[in-house]
Amino acid sequence: MIITKLRFFRIAGAVALVLLACQKKQTAPLYEEVAVERRTIQVSASASGVIEPVQAIDVKSKASGEILDLPVDTGDDVKSGQLLASIDTRLPKNDLEQAQADLQVANATLTNSKLKLARADTLVAQQGITREAHEDARLAHVQAQAQVVRAQSALSNARDAMDDTKVRAPVSGTIIAKNVELGTVISSPTRDVGGGTILMRMANLDTVQIRTLVDETDIGKVQPGMEAAITVDAYPNRPFMGRVLKIEPQATVQQNVTMFPALVRIANPNHLLMPGMNAEVQIQVGTRENVLAIPYASLRTQRDVASAATVLNLDPQEVQQQLASQTDAPAANATADTSKAKRGGAGAQGSAAPGERSGARSGGVIPPANAAAPGQNAGQWRNRGGAGGGGGGGMGRMGGGRGLGGRYIVFVERDGKPTAVNIKTGLTDLDYVEVVEGLNEGEKVIVLPSASLVNSQKEMRERIQRMTGGGGIPGMQNQQQQQGSGQRPPQR
Repeated sequence: MIITKLRFFRIAGAVALVLLACQKKQTAPLYEEVAVERRTIQVSASASGVIEPVQAIDVKSKASGEILDLPVDTGDDVKSGQLLASIDTRLPKNDLEQAQADLQVANATLTNSKLKLARADTLVAQQGITREAHEDARLAHVQAQAQVVRAQSALSNARDAMDDTKVRAPVSGTIIAKNVELGTVISSPTRDVGGGTILMRMANLDTVQIRTLVDETDIGKVQPGMEAAITVDAYPNRPFMGRVLKIEPQATVQQNVTMFPALVRIANPNHLLMPGMNAEVQIQVGTRENVLAIPYASLRTQRDVASAATVLNLDPQEVQQQLASQTDAPAANATADTSKAKRGGAGAQGSAAPGERSGARSGGVIPPANAAAPGQNAGQWRNRGGAGGGGGGGMGRMGGGRGLGGRYIVFVERDGKPTAVNIKTGLTDLDYVEVVEGLNEGEKVIVLPSASLVNSQKEMRERIQRMTGGGGIPGMQNQQQQQGSGQRPPQR
């Protein structure tokens, strides 16, 4: 009995220490203060693709036969006209000799026909032969001339066939693939209906390109000529710079996502980039240098400002009153800007009121009415590549950079307490956002934890309370109830 009580009090003491430590941790601040400072913000459209040559050439041989010499190998740099392969010359050589002999016969026949025609001309003038015999001699001479032309053409073709046994590089470039070896018997594309045998594949790697797919939400910001930073796994710390060459008009759909092909051209003088390398492309669509910036996670909307105020132990109604007093003056300015926009036409759309802006898909403003509460769309933001926000988790990362701008709410440490402030934002890379108005350099904004963290802490406190029966050391309340009811604890 005594041993059981000692063991019980030891366990109870250990649990009490744990509870005391948990209470100390709960008193720690639930937020982080970050100073407003100047930064350079770059917004980019992210995409991926594969390195490919600008133009690849399949090398084939016009001659058929066995490969007798193959002096080049994969990866060799060759010049235009350099020997790549030698084919068996026996058949082409025999054809060449035959053509030469035929030409000699044709020339002899032509000489003989000339003599016969001259003799026939003399005899027909002396009426020594008939006119029909004279016409036959003239026809034989013409046929001899045609035979010489045919023999010359056959000889020229035989010489070309002989030259075709030497396969030479059509352009300067690099051998990127080789499909044959010494002794391979190849077929000619001019005689084989199957297209002939491909000996090797070569390309000029001084300039390469990436055929990448850009999401339709980003394609409106991408223009030909924009700079792009390319990284490959082989050189993770060495970005390569390129430019957008063109955007193809026909979209492709992959897993219900509409993408547009874009070609990015890259100079590759050292041939470090090789065909087939997987590449990540960052197309620079916007830059702001030396501007005031705050963490993107510190932004609040009207939908989640109340939950954020609760986390900060503030009265949500008082926070709304503070925000309403701050928006009185901007509302008047917005009315004036709206009237100017009506007079100025489309050119004044950039100064429209906060509620009239377009959505994030076009790189514009997310109106507070359309900005979903972070706790509701946290899963959706995670699926698009970022962390979910919450009772103060901020806006989730939505994959790639977005040039967002609009009016939001942040909590700023002023006079020793958190204060809600309306601000106007500009460009953002989803890590930091440009502050156009509402904050000064050096002020500290409050970055709250995500809703999932706050909820998990709340669930842990409730679980501990259930375990302790409303507070205190586990088991003590049960023991007191048993003593008050006259029951004795069971003995072991």
